[in-house]
Amino acid sequence: MCHAGRVARTFTLEEARSLLPELHSRAEQVITVRADLIELAGDLAHGTPSALGGRAEAKALEARLDDLLSWFRGQGIEVKGWAPLLLDFPGEVDGEPALLCWLEGDTGLEWYHRPEHGFAGRRRLPAT
Repeated sequence: MCHAGRVARTFTLEEARSLLPELHSRAEQVITVRADLIELAGDLAHGTPSALGGRAEAKALEARLDDLLSWFRGQGIEVKGWAPLLLDFPGEVDGEPALLCWLEGDTGLEWYHRPEHGFAGRRRLPAT
């Protein structure tokens, strides 16, 4: 499968877990920027002055959020949602295609689902 001229990455569980420290750091940044953007957008929509700035600052926050989310995509991680942040690592479980699933608030990578089942089909990874 090709996305923007590159082959989609398939992760082993170990490879995906090795990215968790950087993932957590970037996820914290996403959460902060997302909260600022939502607060500022709400203030702007209501015509209320905001300590976070105005339209220019909102545009800058949108660009920063896009940049942060692009890092995940650049690693081959699928961004399924950003409020809450939901990420999938394409991989395999028991020899079958699976998405290793990380949800905002997860400390580790302990869940997966088959691609066709989505988040509703989320299961715990088998003990290794």
